[in-house]
Amino acid sequence: MNLYPIETGNFKLDGGAMFGVVPKSIWQRTNPSDANNLIDIAARSLLIEDGDRLVLIDTGLGNKQSDKFFGYYNLWGDHSLDASLAAHGFHRDDITDVFMTHLHFDHCGGSIEWNDDRTGYRPAFKNALFWTNENHWKWATEPNVREKASFLKENLLPMEESGQLRFIERSGAMFQKESELGFSIWFMDGHTEKQMLPQITYKGITLVFAADLVPTVGHIPLPYVTGYDTRPLLSMDEKARFMQTALEQNLYLFFEHDAHNQLCTLKETPKGARVNTIFTFEELFNS
Repeated sequence: MNLYPIETGNFKLDGGAMFGVVPKSIWQRTNPSDANNLIDIAARSLLIEDGDRLVLIDTGLGNKQSDKFFGYYNLWGDHSLDASLAAHGFHRDDITDVFMTHLHFDHCGGSIEWNDDRTGYRPAFKNALFWTNENHWKWATEPNVREKASFLKENLLPMEESGQLRFIERSGAMFQKESELGFSIWFMDGHTEKQMLPQITYKGITLVFAADLVPTVGHIPLPYVTGYDTRPLLSMDEKARFMQTALEQNLYLFFEHDAHNQLCTLKETPKGARVNTIFTFEELFNS
């Protein structure tokens, strides 16, 4: 097995929205904002090469939305999904499976692209299966008012129409040791219904793709949940249970949304779990 971090692009989000009830005077210590209160956000994917299977976890925002749409998110930097794949010797046509932690546009927008004459949409990974779970698919395709702007039909329906959509089979437990893709999965309901966090052991280290349970290093303390979470009290309960396991089992957190930190370990303090050591992927696995 080999793992590769895939940088699909960077954008910005409102710091207050990303930290909910936490005051700016506190969150800006770890996530400084610009004059418009916007903080740096990454859309970092993870590529798993395992035998004949090449699994991409999340796909970023993509590039098919309008300039007006992207104008809300202040895209910055020069990362792209294709360039990042190419840097590791891969092309999007090599991808056999796309695993989506959830279907908010910043996690699955890159899964779908315009067709050649821009009259409709098609999967951006023509040889891949697209994996979500049945509960979340129903949640996303019949959205509540709060999340409707995050679940875009053009990101979702082409997966089903192409016949490439698949559902992960669930045991019903919060932590599922087995999945069709060979890794374990945490199921979390606080941010959105049945968000899935992959847990992977690689070179003796077990890491968890933290997605929107812990978007950045600044979100490690339990009350620091985003204003986007649909069930914030549940998010805190899920995070507490997850963090306890992470401390006990020395799990490493792989950050999808932290533009400046890729991975970290945790330590236990009187105030709960806190960041211990921050690593780049290169430092941790290739030094």
